[in-house]
Formats: sequence, C-alpha cells, structure tokens
Amino acid sequence: MARPAQISDEMVQKAQELVRQAKTARDLWAGLSVLIPKQCEATNRTTSAILGVSVATVVRMQREIRNQASGTAQVKKSWGGRRRQLLSPEEEKAFLDPWVRAAESGGVLVVPPIKAALEEKLGRSVPASTVYRLLARHSWRKVPPDTCHPKRDTEEQDAFKKTSRRYWWKQ
Repeated sequence: MARPAQISDEMVQKAQELVRQAKTARDLWAGLSVLIPKQCEATNRTTSAILGVSVATVVRMQREIRNQASGTAQVKKSWGGRRRQLLSPEEEKAFLDPWVRAAESGGVLVVPPIKAALEEKLGRSVPASTVYRLLARHSWRKVPPDTCHPKRDTEEQDAFKKTSRRYWWKQ
C-alpha cells in the first residue's frame, strides 16, 4: 500500500486559501491536491485520479504549497531551458569569435579544428554533432556552391563566345 501524503496544518490553511481565491483551474487543483488527501485520507495516486492529473503533478503541487506554507517558496522556473549545456550562449559566442573573423576575411570554416578547440576548452571529448548544433545555434549554415562565379562578367563571356574559334563546328 502506498504511504499517505504528509500534510501539515499550515499546508491545509494555505490550500484552503488557494481554493477560496482560485482564479484558474491550476490553482484549484493545487489546493485540492492537499485537501483531498488530508480530509479523505487518500493516496497521491487516488488524488491524481480524482483531479485528472498525474501523480507527479500532485506531488509537485503539494511541494509548492509546502514551500509556501513554510516560507521557503522559490521563484517559479519555467520548464524550458538548456539543462545540459556545455557553455553559456555568451561563452559560445566568445568561443566562435575567432572563426567568425576568419570567415569574414574569406576563410573557410572547417569543423574538425573547431571540434578540437572545443574539446580542449571543455577538457573532454564531444561528438561532431555537438559542433554542428553549436554552429546552427549561431546561424551558421552550409552554403552550397553556386552555379556561377560571383565575380563573373557576363559581357566578357558573351564577347568571348562571339570571337572565339569553335573547334567543334565544321568550317
């Protein structure tokens, strides 16, 4: 049998206040996640079935109320974010700056040297895909070769076509 939720009187008071002042369904569920187990002696699994949320959500809402009741409430963090980041975005930008300057002066971007430098900076090996994702985050992309040279002169090409000998034609 699952153990019952540990709910204090301070938590019950905070939950009752939440239920009375609830403006959203989430606030109502949070209050009920404490009141249902306390008054009905229900487990978190039963409470989650009654509220129509997962057991983890019930436990999370109870923890939030417990923190509010004890005065240790923390600022709510969003679910998103880069939890497994190797470098912060500012550090990534500083790391890529030498290659940006080299590319602006006509250099070619090659991934293996960047990968080696990143591994040296981090002190551990990283897969090549990490480097490609790093470059993608900073708006680098592979530019396919163009069908014609960017410095071509079409007038000169036309003149060459008109004045050159055509060996493939019979004269």
